[in-house]
Amino acid sequence: MSPSPRRPGGPAPPPLLLLLARRAAAAPLFARLAPPVLPRLDRLLHRLTGGRVQVARWAVPSLMLTTTGRRSGEPRSAPVACLPERERTPRSFLVVGSNFGREKHPAWTGNLLAAPEAVANYKGTDFPVRAVLLTGAERDEAWKRLNAMWPYESYAARSGREPRVFRLVPREA
Repeated sequence: MSPSPRRPGGPAPPPLLLLLARRAAAAPLFARLAPPVLPRLDRLLHRLTGGRVQVARWAVPSLMLTTTGRRSGEPRSAPVACLPERERTPRSFLVVGSNFGREKHPAWTGNLLAAPEAVANYKGTDFPVRAVLLTGAERDEAWKRLNAMWPYESYAARSGREPRVFRLVPREA
């Protein structure tokens, strides 16, 4: 029997468990139940563990992204699934504004459009990033890679919108 493949950002969960998580995430019921629970739980765990623990991380690499609220000007933190791009730089990530397949774009994506400088916390380490909205062929290539990791296409179909895809790149503090 061959070993489980590694996924970016950590050891692979058992294949059956990951398959079940992907199927559950693609279901409309998940889109209704997860949004009020998972982000709050991830924020709490982030605060209690200094960013070392996130619920979503057992299924998909995740980070805590702190943006500047476009209306309030206040820091806003959101747990975000990510795809580390180690081939680019150790701290480059792809992120998608799927919003669990709901109609509206998540607030953090609007915040990044207004002010692309943010702070990412990945596995307990904070570092400054700049968000680049991907378009055209670059977005298409990233979208394929993101969908290989998680069922974002089902979120896009359910939402009726094209989710925003960003590349988070390191910046000087």
